[in-house]
Amino acid sequence: MDSIAEAVITVDKDFKVTFINDAAERITGFKKSEILGQYCRHFFDSNFCEYNCPIVNVLKSEKNVYDRETEINCNGKGKIPIKLNAAILKDGLNQPVGGVISFRDISALKELSGILKSETNYHGYVGKSKKILNIFKLIDEISDTDAPIIITGETGTGKEIIANAVQTVSKRKSKKYIKVNCSVIPPNLIISELFGHVKGAFTDAKYDRIGRFEFADGGTIFLDEICDLPIEAQPKLLRFLQEGTFERLGESTTRNADVRVIAATNKNIESEIKKGSFREDLYYRLDVINIELPPLRERKDDLPLLINFFIKKYENIYNKKIKDIDAASLEILMEYSFPGNTRELENIIEYSVIRTKNEGTICACLLPNKLRSKIKCKGKSEITEDLHNNELIELLNKYQWNRNKVASVLGIDRTTIWRRLKSMGLEK
Repeated sequence: MDSIAEAVITVDKDFKVTFINDAAERITGFKKSEILGQYCRHFFDSNFCEYNCPIVNVLKSEKNVYDRETEINCNGKGKIPIKLNAAILKDGLNQPVGGVISFRDISALKELSGILKSETNYHGYVGKSKKILNIFKLIDEISDTDAPIIITGETGTGKEIIANAVQTVSKRKSKKYIKVNCSVIPPNLIISELFGHVKGAFTDAKYDRIGRFEFADGGTIFLDEICDLPIEAQPKLLRFLQEGTFERLGESTTRNADVRVIAATNKNIESEIKKGSFREDLYYRLDVINIELPPLRERKDDLPLLINFFIKKYENIYNKKIKDIDAASLEILMEYSFPGNTRELENIIEYSVIRTKNEGTICACLLPNKLRSKIKCKGKSEITEDLHNNELIELLNKYQWNRNKVASVLGIDRTTIWRRLKSMGLEK
């Protein structure tokens, strides 16, 4: 029990604590010696303790409790949110002798949930530039329609997040939502995957199988990388969009399904049509509502917002506190073209958060090498890694060997300069 990350506490029939594992001790801040033999409610003071104790409920109903949210009092931390499970604890004769509760701290998840619900975050898509706000407005306006949608934009612009947002506000939000990446399914299997097949339709068809459209009946299907859909499969999709009907591969029975279609691509569809790899009539059936996502380089005013969002996200994931991102780093990011768009920015911030010490500031020397190859960083790591001896001497000469001033310029401690000079034999 002491080797698992989830907290575990057991109580006897009188609700006195009989066991507490290391994780429970760490999460609650209470020592085992303080709690063992004591009434659990005297310490944890949950809002369940008085009238809705999970152990009492389990003993009465003989049914276990799963993933119930509450708050418990922690030593020196106040109340924290948890998710708990509860079960009856039985002896070797299968008689109840008490209860066992396991729980986990969900403070970080709550904080991240708050970030995701901010005013500038539309169901997971972050932005406040005019183009992005117009897209948010459009999605709200089409929430009551089942018309097909095609989402276009470069790789990394967040097409799937926008598709998810469309689904979240639609009248089908409680129905099935099936995602298909057309680029990863082998061309010879795509028709079977989408529309199903019957036994014997091809060599390995040993039994009947329904397709994604039939499975999604009543809901929504998201066809990502739609331009990679093989040309031989496109007439079947076109027919479905026009009539709502299809046949499984290998049979002649016509079937119906009520499915809303959302498609996405990072390719130029008009170019694909000219090449003959995408049907023009299929495009016009999909292009009832077109959502075009701008690349990140065209909405640079969203950059500070996105940077802050990703810093907070990865602070929670890596259990760190980042004070800020310095001006030099922000300038580098504002001038960068981001060929990989928002996905690339997220990777950059995750990398930088990982490298930044807890309670530290993201500086230019902590950005990926491709961003700082021509930048002389004055961050904390440069004095020990990037700054050459002669550059340090030049700075010291510039400021008349005022080590406090040079330390301030470099953003480091004065003792760090002293250690570097000592290693050069110049400490005196």
